[in-house]
Amino acid sequence: MAESARKFMVIFDRDGVLNVDHGYAFKPEELEWVPGAKAAVKRANDAGAITVIATNQSGIGRGYYTEADMRAFHAEMLRQLAADGARIDGIYFAPHHEAAAEDRYRVADHPDRKPNPGMLLRALADFGVAPADAFMIGDKPSDMEAARRAGVRGLFFEGQDLEGLVAAELDRLAGKSVSR
Repeated sequence: MAESARKFMVIFDRDGVLNVDHGYAFKPEELEWVPGAKAAVKRANDAGAITVIATNQSGIGRGYYTEADMRAFHAEMLRQLAADGARIDGIYFAPHHEAAAEDRYRVADHPDRKPNPGMLLRALADFGVAPADAFMIGDKPSDMEAARRAGVRGLFFEGQDLEGLVAAELDRLAGKSVSR
């Protein structure tokens, strides 16, 4: 594979990594970014990486808010990112939960719900990225387990410099051998 043909992907968890997690975030007017999150997304964009969000959204299944509410929240995130010259290329969400209020979301151990890797595997397939050329940044053990199960590197976020974390990992990926 030629170096110029390689694609890299940064998979961000949403709540607690990109936006401050106040518990079931869905109101656009309450969107609060984690410090450095928008700059981290832009850094990934500027490096040519595909950027996606993979987020469990059990609040939908539990009946706390609707898919439309979540989509409005995501639209506001995308609007604010665009204002800073950044973008998210794809958003994957899992509204499922074993105790969901709605039957269609009541699924125990759904393949998309982290720690299962379904959302990550779908993102990799949708964008044609090899697992070795992707990494996930998350703030929960379930994020790290989903990354492991998908074969991508997991980076645990504990409030450190998110932009620096993205930059260092992209540099590591770009510098590694392209032979498989």
